Amino acid sequence: MSAVRAFINGITWLNDHVGRWVSYLVFAMFAFLILEVFLRYLFGAPTVWTNELTQMLFGVYGVLAGGYVMAHRGHVNVDLIHSALPVRVRAGLDVITSAVFFIFVGALLYFGSSMALESIESLETSYSAWNPPIWPIKACIPLGALLLLLQGLAKLLQDLGVAFNLIDPAEIKNLGDEEEDHL
Repeated sequence: MSAVRAFINGITWLNDHVGRWVSYLVFAMFAFLILEVFLRYLFGAPTVWTNELTQMLFGVYGVLAGGYVMAHRGHVNVDLIHSALPVRVRAGLDVITSAVFFIFVGALLYFGSSMALESIESLETSYSAWNPPIWPIKACIPLGALLLLLQGLAKLLQDLGVAFNLIDPAEIKNLGDEEEDHL
């Protein structure tokens, strides 16, 4: 069980750190949009690149933050019935419904990888007036899908542990935080 716990902690730690680093992109997006507003309205000199760059950064932010959001249980749930169930039943239900998650994320990883590979091979650009390379942005899609898939696997292992009474449900919130306690 310690190997499973180490895997869960490792994946959660990885997604936590990636999510924290990616969160700083919000400041860059904010700065670029403020710069555009100043240049456009105060100096009458709009740029051709700030809006497109902000959209690209937001795409990276959205794709790479999925594992972090899942690790911190931040994804949207319909909790009307789910929250009223006992913890072990909820975990069992999550195990069953995880099949839908893995189908979706598997498809995202498969199709995102082929799209990213094609984009990298052709060194794809945006074909806009600014024309930046977008292959690095598309390369983030399979990376984000992989991080989300790994976090989903960690959650599945947690749910299996709770459903079969191998993990105390009170431990789940602390599984990813054990590393931080030792720092």
